Amino acid sequence: MDHSAAAPAIAAAAATTAATAESGAGIQINLFWVIVAATNFVLFLVILTLFAWNPITRTLDDRRAKIEQGLRDAEQARIDLERSSAAAAAEIAGARREAREIVDRTQRVAQEARDADIAATRTELDRMRTSAAAEIEAEKSRAIADLRAEVADLAIAAAGRVVRESMDGERQRRLVEEFLAEGIAPEARR
Repeated sequence: MDHSAAAPAIAAAAATTAATAESGAGIQINLFWVIVAATNFVLFLVILTLFAWNPITRTLDDRRAKIEQGLRDAEQARIDLERSSAAAAAEIAGARREAREIVDRTQRVAQEARDADIAATRTELDRMRTSAAAEIEAEKSRAIADLRAEVADLAIAAAGRVVRESMDGERQRRLVEEFLAEGIAPEARR
């Protein structure tokens, strides 16, 4: 805007306003001032458009583009997070399944080991029972043999006193054995 061109126009307008005020007439519209005001307004709009509106519009467009890009990035991040969450859940489920299988396998192996130990213990107990029964039978046989020998000695001594004669050793033995076979053996077997 040029101030030197506007100064005569302002002076003329001031003179016209002063003349109108002195004449005492009512409100009048001065066409000159309307044109000057309209020109100033249009000039102001052009300057505002060139220096303010276009840069502001560009800045707003850039900001809108950044916001839209941020929204797209956020949506992509949400999708990626959902995918990684699903993958993590699948891995956790797989790990739990594997852990359950390991526990089951371990329990199965422990049960098999326990069953094998029980079977070995039963076998050992059966062997010990059989061995003990054999030892008892052998001890019983020894005791019966000792008892027979002692009874035989007592019977020989008693028979010798009764008969008051001396019998030879072979005959005494045969008689004792017959006596034991007939009389004591059935009682010892009971």
